[in-house]
Amino acid sequence: MISLTIDDKKIEAPHGATVLEAARLAKIDIPTLCHDPRMKPFGACRLCIVDIAGLPRPVTSCTTPATEGMVVTTSSPRLERLRKTTVELLLSDHPNDCMVCIQAGDCSLQDLAYRYGIRDNRFSGAVRQHKRVDNNPFILRDQDKCVLCGLCVRVCDEVQGVGAIGYANRGFESDICPPFKKQLDCEFCGQCVSVCPTGALSAKMWVGQPRLDGLQPTETTCTYCGCGCNITLHTHGDTVARVSSRSDNHNRGWLCVKGRFGYEFINSPERLTTPLIRRRKGGPLEPAGWDEALDLVASRLQSVKEQHGADAIGGLASARCTNEENYLFQKLLRAGVGTNNVDHCARY
Repeated sequence: MISLTIDDKKIEAPHGATVLEAARLAKIDIPTLCHDPRMKPFGACRLCIVDIAGLPRPVTSCTTPATEGMVVTTSSPRLERLRKTTVELLLSDHPNDCMVCIQAGDCSLQDLAYRYGIRDNRFSGAVRQHKRVDNNPFILRDQDKCVLCGLCVRVCDEVQGVGAIGYANRGFESDICPPFKKQLDCEFCGQCVSVCPTGALSAKMWVGQPRLDGLQPTETTCTYCGCGCNITLHTHGDTVARVSSRSDNHNRGWLCVKGRFGYEFINSPERLTTPLIRRRKGGPLEPAGWDEALDLVASRLQSVKEQHGADAIGGLASARCTNEENYLFQKLLRAGVGTNNVDHCARY
């Protein structure tokens, strides 16, 4: 461990920690826009600047290693003025459409504008004008709202190992797009959408749905495979409007395309909501109550067992059930029916 002083407070931090990490361990707030603790420090937004005794100018705390005896100041009139100016510069080239933006209420740039009380912008001039990109099944790209934080580029490279998008052009014409500005043809895992701090990247499924602060969150487990990723279902009434995942779960907030976007099947009109049974041979499937359906299944299983033995019966569990439900299913087959013919369809 090393000892340093941050805002007149003695702090202990592990070797290799950055100034930002040391400050957050001590519950000292330093604003950021491009930082994500799950990825390497980048230092693009310049909002995490701090003063360090002995250095002539502020440095980015997310990229500066904490050292023994370091004296750090995270908040001062000068630092707050510089941060406010940075946010103002970002807003000077940002669409003024928070009233209709799907990301309003869950936008880091909006939060920073509120934090620094920015009502008007003293900077003016040319603004970027990009066409909204809508050429894939899942993701909308609005480059006018991009602040070039690099989070989407880094998560695609560092976490997914794909590198489907990257920086293009320089200066005022800087852009983030697929190589050679071709059509995006990745797996559409949506990691880039999940880390975007503004409305530059959003999911098509969110269009027409309430904003995030108008949805009810429910913690649950993804049922698509055996990984068991923790997810949060954001619902409006009986409708799932979007899916996210907290970064403090075992899957660290990362989801695949199925976990993030593959939830619309639950609203399918073909989904079974009640048991269906045949009351006569060759007859149609008809709705039934659970008691009637379970009694029929029990009698049929008993009949097969008496005629052909327990090994004539098998059970196939569902990958969309929880581990506890599948445990009870195999116990029913093994202990109740007396067969070991149990299988389970799951992928990794």
